[in-house]
Amino acid sequence: MPESTADRAAAITPDLVAHLAGLARIALSGEEVERLTVQLGQILDNVAKVSEVATEDVPPTSHPIPLQNVFRADAVADVLTQEQALSGAPDAESGRFRVRAILGEEQ
Repeated sequence: MPESTADRAAAITPDLVAHLAGLARIALSGEEVERLTVQLGQILDNVAKVSEVATEDVPPTSHPIPLQNVFRADAVADVLTQEQALSGAPDAESGRFRVRAILGEEQ
């Protein structure tokens, strides 16, 4: 027997929302937990309604009209040489841009 709307909404509890917030390391106030409990329950209800309407003879789509590639053809054109690209760089070494290290600064 399929779940009722009330059963689906009951699946989202304040304890579950608080638990998920803890896993995501998000601090939520009691008021936020209550609000999110209601909102997530509504989202589940809406997804369930869409699932009830969807039929097997309707193919899943992401767009109602067909899309086509809008990219231009890949063609060789005049490009900068390595020296030209590096000419305005504040610092370069061995044919590459040189930047200061950023990894580990937050630690």
